[in-house]
Amino acid sequence: MNSNAIAKAARIIRQGGVVAYPTEAVFGLGCNPKDNIAVRRVLTLKQRSKEKGLVLIAAEFNQFEPFIAPLSTEIREKLLRSWPGPITWLVPACRETPRLICGQYRTLAIRVTAHPTASELCQQAGTAIVSTSANLAGQAPCHSVDRVKSVFGTNIDLILDTPLGQSRTPTEIRDAISDKIIRHGYNPA
Repeated sequence: MNSNAIAKAARIIRQGGVVAYPTEAVFGLGCNPKDNIAVRRVLTLKQRSKEKGLVLIAAEFNQFEPFIAPLSTEIREKLLRSWPGPITWLVPACRETPRLICGQYRTLAIRVTAHPTASELCQQAGTAIVSTSANLAGQAPCHSVDRVKSVFGTNIDLILDTPLGQSRTPTEIRDAISDKIIRHGYNPA
């Protein structure tokens, strides 16, 4: 892992930029979730509806605390048992969470990532970051740096060129309250 490149990407995120980075299965687009201009830029790049909401990833659970409502001990422990790992959980968002992150929902999709580059990026950025697949809405996600470049050209500020994780499909999404599976695998958005 190139720590200089990760430090540069983290600095770009803190300054309001957009980066592409590897996740467990696909390349993601990321930015600071508290920066509405950066979030709008991600949505525009993807041609994604602002009503759909976005996933946040983090290096550790406490990076989500500014964005989520208090959770029961039981739910919190369930999430912690599954992380770091391939499950994205829907949890109640706090009132201060930007609407662009939640979309039309009152929940927020969160995951403590198991990917070392993505985890280090969150750690160095000092915050959870937006994690949406690097693709145009309705198209397959990017699985290589060359594909990210082909789709987005110079419209993103940096691409972290490290290997993807070993997962074949994007992470499962579950509702933390009901345990209902929302997504088993890739669903273009």
